[in-house]
Amino acid sequence: MAGLENDIATDAGTRRPWRSRYGRALLAGTIAALLAATAVIFFMWGSLGQPNATPSVRPSPSKSADRLTVAQIYNKLAPSVVSIKATGSGTATGTGVVVNADGAILTAYHVVEGAKTISVTFADGTVAEAEVAGAEPAMDIAVLLPAQLPQVLVPAVLGASRGVGVGDDVVAIGNQLGLTLSTTSGVVSGLDRSIKGDGESPDLKGLIQFDAAVNPGSSGGPLVNARGETIAIVVALANPTDAGTFIGVGFAVPIGQALGAGSSRPPQI
Repeated sequence: MAGLENDIATDAGTRRPWRSRYGRALLAGTIAALLAATAVIFFMWGSLGQPNATPSVRPSPSKSADRLTVAQIYNKLAPSVVSIKATGSGTATGTGVVVNADGAILTAYHVVEGAKTISVTFADGTVAEAEVAGAEPAMDIAVLLPAQLPQVLVPAVLGASRGVGVGDDVVAIGNQLGLTLSTTSGVVSGLDRSIKGDGESPDLKGLIQFDAAVNPGSSGGPLVNARGETIAIVVALANPTDAGTFIGVGFAVPIGQALGAGSSRPPQI
């Protein structure tokens, strides 16, 4: 700095402070500019040469967030599904689903109609005698109460039938053709369907139509939505032949209507 001060002194030795201050300001400005340029270079290098911190992502709530796969639905519902064997003038087999903590089982009325003895087998292998506690033949629905419960009872989660729409995914679980806990999937293919009885059975109305495969032995099983909620009870299939096997159209009683059968007077058996 001494050299710089000598350069701005007059012959008489008198300093010119404004020139000295100007020189220092110029030097300071130059240094500041260099530092700023260096900072810009480092900033650019930091932006280009190092990855930015990964932002945290929080999923937004959506209706699809609680959708389950078919495998998950099976694992959720299988402990609530029972197989039914009813004996009378003959032997009938079907499916049922546990719907409350008392062990009440919803099934199709035609499975236990006229039966003298009814036995149910729970998912854990527990076998118990059961009796009809309520029935509504006009809806083909019966409620059974078993004499014995398994050590761990798992009632199904029930859904709302009124929210069901054509095209909704559904899963049917049942003991079709004697194949225990068979699981099939499809969609709702119609609503508020009616089917005519065979002369001995009444006409059924207000049914959910679906295309998940069901067969003899599936009757009384749960029809389940994509959230794993039971929305209906399987009662019938459509087949224009005498084969009595599935060709793509099944029917189920909405769960709200089916639950109403619990207050009905049990039939004489």
